[in-house]
Amino acid sequence: MSKILNIAHVSAEVEPFSKTGGLANVLGSLPKAHKDLGHEVVIITPYYEQLINKGEHVFETISENEHIELTKDIWEEVAYLKTVHQGVTVYFIANKKYFGDRTTLYGSKNDNARFMFFDVAALQLLKKVNFKPDIIHCHDWHTGLIPYFLKWRYRKDPFWHDTATLFTIHNLSYQLGHNWWEIPPEERDDGRSTLMSFNDPWMERINFAKRAIIHADAVNAVSETYREEILTKDFGQELHRVLKNREKSVFGIVNGIDYSDYNPLTDPGLHTHYSDKSVTRKRFNKKWLQKHYKLEVNPDIPLICMTSRIVEQKGFKLVSIILRALLHAGVQVIIMGDGDKTIMADLVEIQKECPNQLVLAPFEKDLETSLYAGSDIFLLPSRFEPCGINQMIAMRYGCIPVVHHIGGLADTVIDYNPATKNGNGFTFTKYDSRQLLMATTRAIETFKHKKIWKDLMIRGFRQANSWEIPAQKYIDLYHTTQKLHRKNLREIEQN
Repeated sequence: MSKILNIAHVSAEVEPFSKTGGLANVLGSLPKAHKDLGHEVVIITPYYEQLINKGEHVFETISENEHIELTKDIWEEVAYLKTVHQGVTVYFIANKKYFGDRTTLYGSKNDNARFMFFDVAALQLLKKVNFKPDIIHCHDWHTGLIPYFLKWRYRKDPFWHDTATLFTIHNLSYQLGHNWWEIPPEERDDGRSTLMSFNDPWMERINFAKRAIIHADAVNAVSETYREEILTKDFGQELHRVLKNREKSVFGIVNGIDYSDYNPLTDPGLHTHYSDKSVTRKRFNKKWLQKHYKLEVNPDIPLICMTSRIVEQKGFKLVSIILRALLHAGVQVIIMGDGDKTIMADLVEIQKECPNQLVLAPFEKDLETSLYAGSDIFLLPSRFEPCGINQMIAMRYGCIPVVHHIGGLADTVIDYNPATKNGNGFTFTKYDSRQLLMATTRAIETFKHKKIWKDLMIRGFRQANSWEIPAQKYIDLYHTTQKLHRKNLREIEQN
């Protein structure tokens, strides 16, 4: 058995306390999987007082009115709280100004300052509770200064001597609290220079992700294919050279989903429960869904669903182009989500033309799995997709995915080949509306062949997308990261 590790996961959002997307899903499942493997695990996240449902959780105050030094002679007050969720201790960084009074997780003019405060406070918290991590797992840009601080600001502190840092890229588009591409090239952070005063306006130019990539002991992306993509100019978001310089320390691990949360046999949100052994019962959920959204109740009409942020990255511009053709072919489509106002306006216009076939619904967490359980086809034609978990959830519910062959979608969805009967979905390689239409049409035509479609559903059910395998891969990567940390320490000491 491998050595028991002390693991600290640090993230800006953690389900069920805060969520804007897949990052929170990962933090709601991966730490628990590590705990189940026998490791000592804690999570650190901001205390979004206005957003957390206090009635569902019991919080213990560890300390109040603590003061931490952000940069030289600039101090800020912080409080620390904790709770236990699914057996894992979750610590919270509380500060009214930066987190407590906010009604959204992101979008403030001083997001860099907010998360620099969070990073410093997270390190101070670990010392205060005397949790000496073997690994600090830093999730996405919000935590990107932690590797920098440990390598330079605190490297002579013996408490941190054996602590290695892993930085996970969940989406390289997000590198700091603002759009990185809107910062003039001459004002962009080099990633290596000493941080200025916390109150300096230039603080909002600091590139957290870049500093993490340079200074973390190891870096990983949330799928093997996305790891390869971000090393290239097309997908590297202007950080491909920095990543290429560290290529031997950059890894890829596909995310998983929690099979206890996503189980059509026990999901309390479903009209009818079913499994791979009773897949025909899925039809009762389709009937319920069609009734719920006032669509024609007919098991033979292909029902397509989409559940994601309605933004360009998720492929909605392509969807807008082909949607009329799909509807004119007689399918039903349910799109659940919110997002870009321009794209939404286009979808509304199409809905006016086909009100009995197209449903536009706001995101409702309680109905999300009902959508997968009642739909036949799940559409996710993302322009790029670091991993994506929706396609995995869809397959878990026997809903066949149609996706762009990119990033984590390429790692989890295999194009169906009618000759060999291999595959678990439908993919297209070139990002254009014609290819998307062709892939979706192939899915619709295959749906007419009930035996083949049933086999596809069962294959999706049985695909191994739980956290069991990725969680162990992360433990193996943590051990590799520790070796890299010791190597990096030797190099620093020699210089």
